[in-house]
Amino acid sequence: MSCCGSGIQFSAADYRPEELLLASRILGDGQRQLDLAVPSVHCGLCIQTVESALKALPDVSYARVNLSSKRVSIRWKDGIEPPHVIDALQKAGYPAHIFELGDDKDPQLSRLLIALAVAGFASMNIMLFSVSVWSGADAATRDMFHWLSGLIALPTLVYSGRIFYMSAWNAMKHGRTNMDVPISLAITLAFGMSVYETLNSGQHAYFDASATLLFFLLIGRTLDHVMRERARSAVKGLSQLAARGAVVIGDDNQHNFLPIGDIRPSMRIILAVGERVPVDAVVESGRSDLDCSIATGESVPVPVTQGSKIRAGTMNLTAPLTIKATASADNSFLSEMVRLMDAAEGGRARYRQLADRASALYVPLVHTTAFLAFVVWFYFTGDWYKSTYVAITTLIITCPCALALAVPIVQVVAARRLFENGIMVKDGSAMERMAEIDSVMFDKTGTLTLGQPQLIERGALDQNALELAAELALYSRHPLSRALTAFTNPAKNIRFDLIEEVSGAGIEARMGKDIYRLGRRDWAVADNPQDTANTGTETVLSRNGSLLEAFRFEDSPRDDAARSVQALKDEKLSVEILSGDKEQAVKTLARQLGIEKYRAEILPAHKSELVTERTNEGHKVLMVGDGLNDAPALMSAYVSMAPATAADIGRNAADFVFLHDSLKAVPLAVAISREAGKLIRQNFALSLIYNIIAVPIALFGYVTPLIAALSMSLSSILVVSNALRLKAGKKKDPKAVSPLSLLKRQKA
Repeated sequence: MSCCGSGIQFSAADYRPEELLLASRILGDGQRQLDLAVPSVHCGLCIQTVESALKALPDVSYARVNLSSKRVSIRWKDGIEPPHVIDALQKAGYPAHIFELGDDKDPQLSRLLIALAVAGFASMNIMLFSVSVWSGADAATRDMFHWLSGLIALPTLVYSGRIFYMSAWNAMKHGRTNMDVPISLAITLAFGMSVYETLNSGQHAYFDASATLLFFLLIGRTLDHVMRERARSAVKGLSQLAARGAVVIGDDNQHNFLPIGDIRPSMRIILAVGERVPVDAVVESGRSDLDCSIATGESVPVPVTQGSKIRAGTMNLTAPLTIKATASADNSFLSEMVRLMDAAEGGRARYRQLADRASALYVPLVHTTAFLAFVVWFYFTGDWYKSTYVAITTLIITCPCALALAVPIVQVVAARRLFENGIMVKDGSAMERMAEIDSVMFDKTGTLTLGQPQLIERGALDQNALELAAELALYSRHPLSRALTAFTNPAKNIRFDLIEEVSGAGIEARMGKDIYRLGRRDWAVADNPQDTANTGTETVLSRNGSLLEAFRFEDSPRDDAARSVQALKDEKLSVEILSGDKEQAVKTLARQLGIEKYRAEILPAHKSELVTERTNEGHKVLMVGDGLNDAPALMSAYVSMAPATAADIGRNAADFVFLHDSLKAVPLAVAISREAGKLIRQNFALSLIYNIIAVPIALFGYVTPLIAALSMSLSSILVVSNALRLKAGKKKDPKAVSPLSLLKRQKA
């Protein structure tokens, strides 16, 4: 089978275990993940078959299909040989190959459009002959027109119908069924009945119905693909922002261009003006300005210099840089955002699981219903022709296309809406849980505030203590530690014997017999004297339990924090602050933002306990936090959210990640998730109502195959159109920068 229209043939033998290992990546929980492209996946039953085949392998712990991108993610324990996943997919009838960034073309769409054009042209010509028959042509002329119609219909069904026939045959060959089996059966039976009528000089032949039926079926299938392509255009635009390669400085100081997939950590790269950063890196030399709007949502250029960390996908604007790669392309920021989008579309929320189970039961139910319709009609009428006619109509009208689209199309559109507003979501189940929350708990520093505290009263501080504290702060990612190092040069020639970070407390270092601590006052200072004059945020430096210096900071709330909190309260959500900061600092911010409930000076473990306690009371809590300290609380919450500036463990623990500084992302995520849930329920209702009305009409023989095909296609169009109402909403953050707008800006 060719790969994505490239003409390259892939088979299980093409990939050795070491190649699969190289293409996989290590996750934070000691597992490896491999992404494969599975071009022949096209419906809910395909998803179930692929995931079941992979989960049956002994070493596979996770398998998830994304129908929109035709991509499957497989996980297994790190340290063992990759499972035989491609062999398993080959045996299940789904040839696969390694997925690469940008490998998101849909060759099926071009095949559908050509098949649709052929079926439409044939239908119009056959209809012209049918009009002559209906006008009262004599027997000989009628038979001639029927034969001409059949000669047009036969190659049309072979060429245009192969999309359904090949899928149905592949399914039956591997001992299963899918939605294309009843479709193929209906088309074949309609054509066969027409041939029988023509051979026996019958008055009625249904060549026009079989060709037009195929035409309407292809309209529904093509619309499905078009809508998915439109919904995924944002993430495709994001993929196009990835560099195709970079000029790398070799060990011999030679400059060589390497494809993006060959770039490895520690490689030195020359980044010219106008080029996009190929992988996550650190600036080794040079000064420039970067367009970081893809990462932050802000269009103002960001200055960078030696030591600055830069992200893949950002653009160099003003001067050349020499940078050192810190990650491969697969593990860089841009790839992480693409994976989050794919995960959002491929998630298995309860609604989607329900739709998949219903689709799995639907095909045998459709066959059974059609067979019983034939038996009952033949029993009461003895007319095999009419009985077959009713059975064909039942097969067509009960196709579960609308049901299969009910959930995934909404999730795809919702994921795009979130992404366009600078919000990444891990899967559809996270959106479902977000729609059900009744409480929101915020961390303070780095979440409600920007996490960029400013050191105050620097002139009154002891300079030696300030330099010593800055040296210790180098070993921590806490916002207060970063503030110290930002405004103070570390002391020179200081060497500690041992340094460790104590979660939720601070940094402890040994130098000879002395123990230095930088962090919370109640942990660093033995007698813990409180500074009643200090109403802000502080961290202290101590030696052997004695206070050396106290450093005070001020932080600013995030943009629109007060309005965002009010928007959550307007939705009848309880809002609370959980912070390890001092009581007075938390109280001041709570009053500033209009939050009545707050907890101050609490440890990370206590945060998690408070979230669990609220959950045990029957509440569904959204936890919004950043950093290492908030990870336990994020994991304990019903659903969680973190800013992109959060520590890696915080982003990994969160279900949602927002990319820009405005806190409006939180109420916006809630609003979109609730709207998506409402549309999914509406789609289920529309599918149910359609079948309640359509099936009895078909069983009683009041519908022709042509009308049945039209009804089935219209039900799919109705479900897709309802889902697209989410896209038409007006709740878009004006600060967010869409990847689509970035692409347009780049091309301009």
